[in-house]
Amino acid sequence: MSDEIVWADATELARLIREGNVSPVEVIAGFTRRIEAANPAINAVVTMAPDAMDRAAEAERAVTAGEDLGPLHGVPFTVKDCIDTAGLRTTRGSLLFADRVPDADATVVKRMLGAGAIMIGKTNMPEFALDADSDNRVFGATENPWCHGRSPGGSSGGEGAAIAAGMSPLGLGSDVGGSIRIPASFCGIVGLKATHGRIPLTGHWPDILLASMHVGPMARSVRDAALALGILSGPDGADPYAGSVAPPAPAHLEAPLTGLRVAWSQEPGFAPVDRRIQRAVASAADRLAELGADMEPVDMEFLAGRDFTEDHLCAFNFEAVPAIARLAEGRRGDLAPSTVWFAEAGQPSWERYLEARSRIGELRAWTGELMRSRDALLIPGSAMPAFVRGRSDDPINGRRVTKFHVTKTTAPWDYTGSPALSVPFGWTEDGLPIAVQVVGRRYDEATVLRIGAALEAASPDSGRRPPL
Repeated sequence: MSDEIVWADATELARLIREGNVSPVEVIAGFTRRIEAANPAINAVVTMAPDAMDRAAEAERAVTAGEDLGPLHGVPFTVKDCIDTAGLRTTRGSLLFADRVPDADATVVKRMLGAGAIMIGKTNMPEFALDADSDNRVFGATENPWCHGRSPGGSSGGEGAAIAAGMSPLGLGSDVGGSIRIPASFCGIVGLKATHGRIPLTGHWPDILLASMHVGPMARSVRDAALALGILSGPDGADPYAGSVAPPAPAHLEAPLTGLRVAWSQEPGFAPVDRRIQRAVASAADRLAELGADMEPVDMEFLAGRDFTEDHLCAFNFEAVPAIARLAEGRRGDLAPSTVWFAEAGQPSWERYLEARSRIGELRAWTGELMRSRDALLIPGSAMPAFVRGRSDDPINGRRVTKFHVTKTTAPWDYTGSPALSVPFGWTEDGLPIAVQVVGRRYDEATVLRIGAALEAASPDSGRRPPL
């Protein structure tokens, strides 16, 4: 059982532990062995939590004593390396912080621990979470578990790879342009970006673009994402963006989809989109229609006429470049190439920044109007499958694009603050995962998760495991 336990989702692990069918010690030992076996080839987990087995023993005593157990009692989880963990190194993917050990846990880490979960390690990311890949000068590059030489995505690529490879059932990532959903798409797992402000950002870094930053769960199943959302949500008294956002309504994942109004688009507005992903979106739309949803093709040309990827990078550079300059003063040579690219791009003019912010305001208004008469939007999870690691000009349908083109389908919903879920839905002919994305109305994660669960149940060949 210990060999198979690492492929169970967090919900199942919690049930097995609660019913006494498996012990927390056995679970933590199983995942530790899996990390020892798989991580050398993938480099997803970069720092192990030395107290994990002690916490497992405490969790086992609580089960034996018949104490009240939290919803994730004894279940392991991992944490992206830009989210603070008390007493455990948190490098932010940078030589500038290579020896940094926080004094306090981020709010999301506290809430996971409070639910009984056991942190087993920190996961890799690009420096300062500023790249669509996951490579840095502290720990090196993370590989995609499905294909050596392919990217796991960024910036939560370590989380995506660890969960896909059976090294963790559940993790904490963050998203400001797609950094939860892109790795989820590339690695074949579930990634949820809740409504902005739903989950507090306290203890997450960098502290730039907080108006568009999200922290959220990356998981093996939609039900795990729903479970984690309930645990992580609600004001913490410190994050001003989470100050007035109440916890979400429960997600009834098995409720019928009859009557739900779902708009969908394969490519317009996001072009180019890999044809295999376009076919997956069409197949997902067909499945939702079979389940009773009212499916409506939608014109997304508004997005095509305005390059929000450029606006995203403009706003990022305007706010990030001065911060990078201050941090790296006297240590420019310690920066990763991805960070140097941002620094050398220079800070956009005030006029260009205002233009980008104005266009983002137009995007919010357009999205509000789009969703006024619809319950959700079905679109590609990414414009492409996992690109070649280190490359910046992979072709899509014969057209060369940069790696930042992957944000084309994800970044708009960071700026609108809309909930968005990446769900695995198929495979390329060479074994790379494909994902679709469900975007919802603000504060309506319940509908997004319900649709996601239906798609998950219909996902082709969903039982695959990486070739490790």
